[in-house]
Amino acid sequence: MKKLLSLIVVLFGLGFGLNAQDSVIPNPDPNAADMKFESEVIDFGTIEWDANGIREFKFTNVGKSPLTISSVVGECGCTATTIDGKPGWPQEPILPGKSGVIRIKYDTKREGRFEKNVTISSNGKYATKKVRIKGEIKAKPVVEGN
Repeated sequence: MKKLLSLIVVLFGLGFGLNAQDSVIPNPDPNAADMKFESEVIDFGTIEWDANGIREFKFTNVGKSPLTISSVVGECGCTATTIDGKPGWPQEPILPGKSGVIRIKYDTKREGRFEKNVTISSNGKYATKKVRIKGEIKAKPVVEGN
């Protein structure tokens, strides 16, 4: 019984560690690329049903090496990181001091409040970085007379 309880405590603790905003171990390279965002949270506010769900995270490479983003992944199927069939993030390295944009799209045909994470993987100081979107979508309009 003690072993089972210990195992549960360890697994629970690991779950918290895996949800950290940045990877726990920074890149030991002092010249590594590093992303600095204008804002790590985009608040859609309250928007209409089926409104434009595309938003942009703007960032600058504040490190000393070129930044290469390998993937951007939404927390669920409601958050797309590929827009019009193309990745929503720069495919070419971002040089030190230069800026870039990561575009995401939230499915605005889902009424109610939402708060979702987007995970960015790169060669930066931290291997992963989480940014967040949030907001509220108004109820679907009722069409009368059909």
